[in-house]
Amino acid sequence: MMPGSLHWRYNLYSFVASISAMKEFKQFAINLAREAGELIVLERDGSNLGREFKDGNEMVTKADLKADRLICKAITESFTDHLLISEESSPDLGRIEDLEQPLWIVDPIDGTVNYAHGHEHSAVSIAFVENGQVQIGVVFNPFTEELFVAEKGGGAFLNQQPIQVAQETDLSRAIIATGFPYEKSAIADMIKRIDVILHHCADIRRIGSAALDICWLACGRLDGYYESLSVWDFAAARLIALEAGAECGHFSPLPEGADPQFYDRDILMANAALYPKLHALLQLIDS
Repeated sequence: MMPGSLHWRYNLYSFVASISAMKEFKQFAINLAREAGELIVLERDGSNLGREFKDGNEMVTKADLKADRLICKAITESFTDHLLISEESSPDLGRIEDLEQPLWIVDPIDGTVNYAHGHEHSAVSIAFVENGQVQIGVVFNPFTEELFVAEKGGGAFLNQQPIQVAQETDLSRAIIATGFPYEKSAIADMIKRIDVILHHCADIRRIGSAALDICWLACGRLDGYYESLSVWDFAAARLIALEAGAECGHFSPLPEGADPQFYDRDILMANAALYPKLHALLQLIDS
């Protein structure tokens, strides 16, 4: 058995080593997001984006694929024992919460339609998961040079300045963001929600990048957000919002055993005052 003093020193060493490693992962993610961001800006300045459509309706460009290759290559070469989920290239690894190895969750361009149409609202999104928890979130908009970063328990930052959610408490004055699905079969339910939200809130925004929408919530530009997504759309931004003081959950019941960190249907985020009001409103629509 390890003597008490040695055991304490070992635990302290492990703790310090863990903090050091997390700082390394965070800086790696920041550098990689900036590098991928530079690539997609240069690609859009070219003449041919090479637009294609996945599943007949979801746009992907050459820049998506190039940025994806750049990010995935850097991760797999730097951390050979880590797993990777990317929107454009990686296989489905099953339930994320059951994975034992460290995991990176990547969206090389969140907001591809905006990107392809010359809008500035698109971003590189990178999340790092360890021990079943999202530990690091990085979202970078290279067109506005806005870098959102969070480390679990360490707060949220925009260009190195601390951020927090807006303090609006009146639902009738709240600006709520959402998105529209590629799959049109869900439009009827979506319109019902929009109708109710517009009657109870100040206005709705549909900006076109879930990761940036959530980051805008985190820095107080929006008051609430709801949508069904894919995990690469929100994994990084959700941590940023949480660290900025948002409540993050769902407005429909979770399937048995689902981890709320990674469950991607009927996501809801807002500050502590507005969250229960929006939750009740959206549940009422679906009841």
